[in-house]
Amino acid sequence: MTKRQKRMVAVGALVLGVGLAAALGFTAFRKNMMYFYTPSDLLAGKLAAGAALQLGGLVEKGSLKRGEGLAIEFVMSDCHNAVPVHYEGVLPDLFREGQGVIATGHMDAQNVFVASTILAKHDENYMPPNVAKAVGEVDGKHSCAPFKSVTTASSS
Repeated sequence: MTKRQKRMVAVGALVLGVGLAAALGFTAFRKNMMYFYTPSDLLAGKLAAGAALQLGGLVEKGSLKRGEGLAIEFVMSDCHNAVPVHYEGVLPDLFREGQGVIATGHMDAQNVFVASTILAKHDENYMPPNVAKAVGEVDGKHSCAPFKSVTTASSS
């Protein structure tokens, strides 16, 4: 083999190695990616059972129930549908009823969202555009404030 052929083999091996590393990286990234969903998305059945995801919406007024220890249950709504949420842990300081939140977790067999993390909206004047659209926020105000006409996951 000439010197030129050896260089070509080395360059080919390098390109193949970089391509393989990129493919493995993108595959791992895709498997670990969590998308933002609303209660309506969950009830539409677009998700695989037990899939890890982020659920965003508003905490319905009057739905917060504290259990033993750090157990908390509440209902999260997007103005059209609602999903019961179970969380065990310390809530963020800004968490309250009527507040926009994002919960990370999964749906269990009883159609209850089991959250492992709860994030509360940190500023009353800002909400990410996709969350604001999903919960019907107009000019910083939630347009479905009373949450009267929603369907919960447990009743469907």
